[in-house]
Amino acid sequence: MSIDFKSTKGIFQQIADNLCHQILEGKLSPGERVPSVRDLAVEFEVNRNTLLRTYAILQDAGVIDNKRGIGFFVSEDALDRILKTERETFFKNELPEFIQKIKVLKLTNNDLTDLLTAIQENENK
Repeated sequence: MSIDFKSTKGIFQQIADNLCHQILEGKLSPGERVPSVRDLAVEFEVNRNTLLRTYAILQDAGVIDNKRGIGFFVSEDALDRILKTERETFFKNELPEFIQKIKVLKLTNNDLTDLLTAIQENENK
C-alpha cells in the first residue's frame, strides 16, 4: 500500500485502515503479531511517531493489544470490532449515496437482484 499524501484522510488513519483491511481479508489473524512500528515506518516511509499514533488509535479501538516488550498483536475480537465499525460507516456515509444513485438511475429490484447474483457467482469461482 502506498500513502496518499494529498488525501484529506490523515496518514496515520490511512495506515490504520490498511491494517484493518488486512484483518478483514484474513491476512492478519487474531493473536498474530502485527509488524513493528519501526518496520512499518520504513515500509511507508513515515516518521515512527506517525506509526505510534496509528497503533494508539487501533489499541484504543480494541483492534490490537500491546504486549509490553513483545510487540503489538491482533486482538481476539478485532474482526468483530472492525466489521461493526465498517458497517456503521457504510450505513451512515455510503449507503445513502448509493440509494440516491439507484433512484437517479431508476434501477429496479430485478436490476439489483441480477447484480447481487453476479457478485455471488463471481465470489464462488
